[in-house]
Amino acid sequence: MTSQPLDVLVSVTRGSSRTLGRQIEDQLRLAIRQKTLRPGSRMPSTRDLARELGVSRPIVVSAYEQLAAEGYLVLRQGTRPRVTDCAGPCRTPAARAAPPTAGPRFDFRPGVPDLSAFPRTTWLRSMREALATMPDADLGYTDPHGSEVLRLALADYLGRVRGVVSDAARVVVTSGFHQGRMLVLRALAARGAKRIAVEDPCHAEPWEAIARAGLELVPIPVDADGIQVEALERSKADAVVLTPAHHYPTGAVLSGARRSAVLEWLRRHDAIAIEDDYDAEYRYDRAPVGALQALDAERIVYAGTASKTLAPALRLGWLVVPPRLIEAVSQQQSLADYGGPRIEQHAFADFLGRGELDRHLRRMRGRYRGRRDALVEAMRQVLPEAGVCGIAAGLHAAIRLPDGCDELAIRDEALRRGIALTAMSTYFLVPRAGSPTLLIGYARVSEPTIRAGVRELAAAIRAVRKRPRARSG
Repeated sequence: MTSQPLDVLVSVTRGSSRTLGRQIEDQLRLAIRQKTLRPGSRMPSTRDLARELGVSRPIVVSAYEQLAAEGYLVLRQGTRPRVTDCAGPCRTPAARAAPPTAGPRFDFRPGVPDLSAFPRTTWLRSMREALATMPDADLGYTDPHGSEVLRLALADYLGRVRGVVSDAARVVVTSGFHQGRMLVLRALAARGAKRIAVEDPCHAEPWEAIARAGLELVPIPVDADGIQVEALERSKADAVVLTPAHHYPTGAVLSGARRSAVLEWLRRHDAIAIEDDYDAEYRYDRAPVGALQALDAERIVYAGTASKTLAPALRLGWLVVPPRLIEAVSQQQSLADYGGPRIEQHAFADFLGRGELDRHLRRMRGRYRGRRDALVEAMRQVLPEAGVCGIAAGLHAAIRLPDGCDELAIRDEALRRGIALTAMSTYFLVPRAGSPTLLIGYARVSEPTIRAGVRELAAAIRAVRKRPRARSG
């Protein structure tokens, strides 16, 4: 065999009452039964294992043959021995792993980009460049805020594309937005904050994060112009979490008047805003909306992530932190971990510096615009009575159904037909009356599949609307 030797945790003791071959058999058999050697695992060749243990090859050959006869190993000439797919305790059908459950036929769940479009070739080039050029010192324990090369690249990119006011000293690299938000919340709690306002409706994650930080959550209603600042004024909150460029889930954009009012609230109460800029790069029918942070960099923490632009698996996020919060955030980060993966940070810095993210976003805007347009046209054809909202940017649409529709019943009927989507009412902290609304993510679905999925969704809606309504009382 020409492949490299493999190691396996086996040892032998000369002078034992058991023969060397029996010792090898017993240890491998136990490892396979206990699943430390997993089904399908490759094993060392008989020659390699004999050399490693300092025994003659026939001893290992005999041990392997015995284990193969018992059903623990598969031996084929010209290939490495391997553990059988169902050896030892997993032989019985009841102990076998359950087969993976099939996904929905039409996956319209929002929140994830088209993972098949991840730029593997250009990312691999950046990884190679990072490994070839990063200093040896950067492979050790360095600044937990992140590698300087990435913080410089992010400060440049965010200023150019989002208008963010920053320098490398303000940038903190995180393992995604969730960690970044927790760092800021805990830093605020350590500085004496008590109440955190959030947009309502919103994703459930902020609710849990605020509770874990020991803070009180205060829901603030959102309408077509964004967060209602009058309610924010009454909240007595010390900080607010916002998605001003593209509110999730309604798709609303914080209006100019509301932006000014939020900034005035921050200054009057010496409060802090956490700006979640999760997918502002995806815009279709409007000019770019700059980051709110550019209007008051001393009171707004800007938070971004690669999860929507590239892939969640990268676990890359960033904060741009006002100077007065840097020390508190640093303390929280030191408690959480000692910084994210440095090699990936160097790779992302190269990816940004070569303009690969800009090119990727241009490609994906065109692709997502086509899918959005396919969704809008399909809805117009088969559900003309429904309204399609929040589509000027982002990766999902809000589908407003006629009054009287039961959005939860429709969601459940759609799932029964193999259509996965979400309902607006599940995002409210404080339930309130409003048009029944479904959320449809179109990023991962091809245009023909979108059209077929909308036709099936229309059938699900018609089926629910034909059902007799339960009598109250």
